[in-house]
Amino acid sequence: MNTNYSLHKVTDKDNCPFSEADYSKFKFGDNAIAKKFAEQLFEGFISEHADLILQHEEIVILPSPYLAIPTASNCLSFYFKTLMNKFLFENDKKALKESKIYRNQTYVADYGALDYAERVKMISNDTYYIDKNIVDGKLCIFMDDIKITGSHEFIVKKILDEYKVQGHFVFVYFAELLNKNIHPNIENHFNYFYVKDVSHIISLINQSTFEYNTRIVKYILRLDVNDLILLLQSIPQHRIETLFDLAVSNNYHTIEEYKQNLQSINKKTADYGYKLAKRTT
Repeated sequence: MNTNYSLHKVTDKDNCPFSEADYSKFKFGDNAIAKKFAEQLFEGFISEHADLILQHEEIVILPSPYLAIPTASNCLSFYFKTLMNKFLFENDKKALKESKIYRNQTYVADYGALDYAERVKMISNDTYYIDKNIVDGKLCIFMDDIKITGSHEFIVKKILDEYKVQGHFVFVYFAELLNKNIHPNIENHFNYFYVKDVSHIISLINQSTFEYNTRIVKYILRLDVNDLILLLQSIPQHRIETLFDLAVSNNYHTIEEYKQNLQSINKKTADYGYKLAKRTT
C-alpha cells in the first residue's frame, strides 16, 4: 500500500508557496533552514496522518538514496525523525528505525532541467541496494524535499519491487509540482534561486549552520579554475579537508569531470599540512 503527502503544492510558476531563497540555501547545505522546513513538514504531516503512524509498531524512515555524501533530504529527514520520535514517545510508541537506499551515481549532469523520461533514463543507470530485512513488513517513510516528475519515487518503488519488499510505503515531500503544464526545469529555478555564483557558495560554507551535501560537493568539483581558487582561499581549512574526504568517499576521484578540481583541493590540503609541519619543527 502507498500513501503520498506533500506540504506545499506548486500550481503556479509565478506564485511559489514557499520561500525560494530559503529552499535554494537548503539545497546547498543550510542546516538551519533544513530544521525549519522539517518542523513545518512534520506539523503538516502529523495533522493528517497521526492515526496512520499510531497504528504501526515498527516504522522505518529513509531519506532519498545516496552512497557516502548525504543529500539535502537527509538533513530534512534527520530533523523530521527527531520530531517524530518525540511524538512517538508521547504516545508510548517505539522510536523510528533508520535505514537508507545505497546509490552508486553514474552521471554528473544536473537533472533539474530534464523531463520525466530523461530523468528516469539517467537515474536508472545507477545501482541501488536496500536492506530488505530492515524494511520488509514495516511502515516505511521515504523522505524527499520535492517531487517534480515522480522519477525518484518511480525508482524507489522499482527497487522495492525488485527486492520483493512488502509493507506500507509513505512518500513524504516538502513540496510537490502538481501543475503538469509547468516544465520540470522549474526545479532548477528553485535550486539556484539564491546560488548564482561562487560568492554565494562561499557565504553558505562559512555559516556555522552549514553541512556538505551531494549537490554542493558536485557544484564545487565543476567550478572553473578561478572560482575554485577563490573558494579555496575563502573557506576554513577544515572545510576544505572535509570536502576532499567526502568527494573521495563518493568515488568522485574516478569521474573524469571531477578529477582536476579534486587534485587542486588535495594539493591545498597537502600544502597546509606541510606548512603546519614546518611550524612545529
